[in-house]
Amino acid sequence: MDPVLALTIVSVLLGAVIALAFFNSYFGKRRSEVQSVAKAELQSDPKKHQRPPPPKKSHFKAHSHSAADKDQNKRHHPLDLNTLKGHGDSVTGISFSSDGRSLATACADGVVRVFKLDNASSKSFKFMRMNLPAGGHPTAVAFSDDVSSIVIASQTLTGSSLYMYGEEKPKGSNENKQAKLPLPEIKWEHHKVHEKKAIITLVGTTASYGSADGSTIIASCSEGTDIILWHGRTGKILGNVDTNQLKNTMTAISPNGRFIAAAAFTADVKVWEIVYSKDGSVKEVLKAMQLKGHKSAVTWLCFAPNSEQIITASKDGSIRIWNINVRYHLDEDPKTLKVFPIPLHDSSGATLHYDRLCISPDGRILAATHGSTLQWLCVETGKVLDTADKAHEGDITCILWAPKIIPMGDGEVLLLATAGVDKKVKLWAAPSTR
Repeated sequence: MDPVLALTIVSVLLGAVIALAFFNSYFGKRRSEVQSVAKAELQSDPKKHQRPPPPKKSHFKAHSHSAADKDQNKRHHPLDLNTLKGHGDSVTGISFSSDGRSLATACADGVVRVFKLDNASSKSFKFMRMNLPAGGHPTAVAFSDDVSSIVIASQTLTGSSLYMYGEEKPKGSNENKQAKLPLPEIKWEHHKVHEKKAIITLVGTTASYGSADGSTIIASCSEGTDIILWHGRTGKILGNVDTNQLKNTMTAISPNGRFIAAAAFTADVKVWEIVYSKDGSVKEVLKAMQLKGHKSAVTWLCFAPNSEQIITASKDGSIRIWNINVRYHLDEDPKTLKVFPIPLHDSSGATLHYDRLCISPDGRILAATHGSTLQWLCVETGKVLDTADKAHEGDITCILWAPKIIPMGDGEVLLLATAGVDKKVKLWAAPSTR
């Protein structure tokens, strides 16, 4: 054999043996390292891979606790009692039942919800939901003769509609199955009631003045200039008025059902009287008086609980309390009892106007809003009792006092409800007037 060839073959074989020895040693080391690491992990936590996942119960507890802490942080004001959640869009209307234990909400998500307020401090509230006929969304809501009768204003492409729903009682006694409650029935309905104009406010009250028969009367106010008066139980039109002004802002009915008043982008407020027949029915609606004194547009108004005063807020920066218990048919004019400056200012010191007003059922506290700010004023002095800046995460759309004191924990509370574009309805306690 050629010596060169033999040397080459020996060199190749020797290199292969060396390479084989090297790789065998390397992979042996890697296996040892892997086994050592695995063994170390098992020794450091022998039950690591055998530990069961935490039970769902504890997970939800932690989640609930975290949510509660988050909610508590958002309750930045001591009068903030609770929040009614579950709305899918801006809340456009709220209404308390006559006993104050039920609160109906109209939401732009197309659903009307009726919350049971058995305890204002409850961690959760039972509610019934009502879906309107397809194509409409609720803009306002008002209770009719009892807690099971609700009138709802709806807006569609063809115009405004009114529905009166009567609640059906559940067949079973299991209160936890609220999702399976039968839907309320529509007792009456009217369509294109204000042509194609939206209904911006819907208010109702029990007619108790004079010979009135105690029925619930409801006023629907359109964004145009017309206001219609309805019989809550039957849906019969009892009368209508026209403000004959540029555009309505809102309307209100006195608690005893005697007067209707409207704010309509002017400095004057028009007031009508509802006249009742001897049989208790509504005979006619007559123009009674005008409230003249503001220097700029009236933004909102409300009646006092005794139905003898009206409180107005204006863009002129003032609040006025009027005596309307006058002999207007003898040309006796309503009198201004008090004038207060609006105690709300922007960062530059300019006076802001109130968007909404509502007086407490005892007549002592006036709640007012501007944007997302909520204030409570003493009706007697005009003094600010308390202020909640950013009461909602966006503009406040509705404000309403419960007509009666309701339970809260071991006591009772005078309750105020506010709604906003932030999809929430909040419950507030009344501040001390001392």
